[in-house]
Amino acid sequence: MERITISLDAELAAEFDRLIGERGYKNRSEAMRDLLRAHLEQARRSRGEASHCVANLSYVYNHHERDLAERLTALQHGQHDLTVATMHAHLDHENCLESVVLRGPSAAVRRFADALMAERGVRHGQLNLIDVEVDSGRSHGHGYRPAGSGDGHVHLKPKT
Repeated sequence: MERITISLDAELAAEFDRLIGERGYKNRSEAMRDLLRAHLEQARRSRGEASHCVANLSYVYNHHERDLAERLTALQHGQHDLTVATMHAHLDHENCLESVVLRGPSAAVRRFADALMAERGVRHGQLNLIDVEVDSGRSHGHGYRPAGSGDGHVHLKPKT
């Protein structure tokens, strides 16, 4: 761990401390690390350097909307290489919340999320995307797997 020192004016420090308290951080260092990670991810994306990701797509939809559940399922099956898992929760007699775990090329994940959220009847869509580095898993005892011969096993390490 590397230690750095920063100087803040009193007003900014007080506002930062309020944010820390609201979000439940134990100390300024934890909060600063999270802020830096978020800013670095945003910078990588704006430069087009975020090549792979893991993500959670959450949305609410009315399950009475004509054929919507079937359309959503078809979209997910059409992108089975991106879709890892789906959780479905009933909110009331009409509305459902779905949360879809995704992984893959960042641009493809965003396109899929945009297409799903654009479906008529989908509301409150939100994509939380985390940049990752892709590792084949060979460096720690999984053994060599030639391309196309294994189970597609990869490790996805969050950046920063």
